[in-house]
Amino acid sequence: MSAAEDRLAELGLTLPEVATPAGAYVPALRSGPYVYTAGQVPLVAGELPLTGKVGGEVTPEEAKELARTCALNALAAVKSVAGDLDRVARVVKVTGFVASAPDFTGQPGVINGASELLGEVLGDKGVHARSAVGVAVLPMDAPVEVEIQVELTD
Repeated sequence: MSAAEDRLAELGLTLPEVATPAGAYVPALRSGPYVYTAGQVPLVAGELPLTGKVGGEVTPEEAKELARTCALNALAAVKSVAGDLDRVARVVKVTGFVASAPDFTGQPGVINGASELLGEVLGDKGVHARSAVGVAVLPMDAPVEVEIQVELTD
C-alpha cells in the first residue's frame, strides 16, 4: 500500500472502485505529466446517498461531506491511471460544482470538503488552485460534483 493509502486508512477510508462512466467519456485521462479526472459525483457503492439542492433538501454540512466523497472518488480515478497515488507530485486544480438553491451562496464552504480531504491525504502535495461554482442541477440530481487535475512524478 502507498503512503497516501496509509493516510486514507488512518482516516478510516479506502479508495472505492472507479465508477463506470455514465456517458461517452473515461473517468481519468493522462496527458504528459498530468491526470485530469472527469467530474465525480458522490457515489457510494454505486448509489447517491443524498439528492437535491444545497440550501434546500441538502444542508451545507451534508454537502461538505459529499464533496469529501467526490474527492475520494477522484483519487480512485487518478490511481486507475497513475497506478499509485504516491506518484502525485501535486494537485494542481480542483473544480467543484454545487447544485444550489437560488439563495444559497456557500459554495466555497461546501467544496472545502474536497480540498480538506486532499490535504489530509496528500499533505502539501494536496494544496491547489480551485473554483467553486453554483449550478442549477447536476447529473442524477447529485448535490455536488468535483473534478481534479494532478501532476505526476516520473
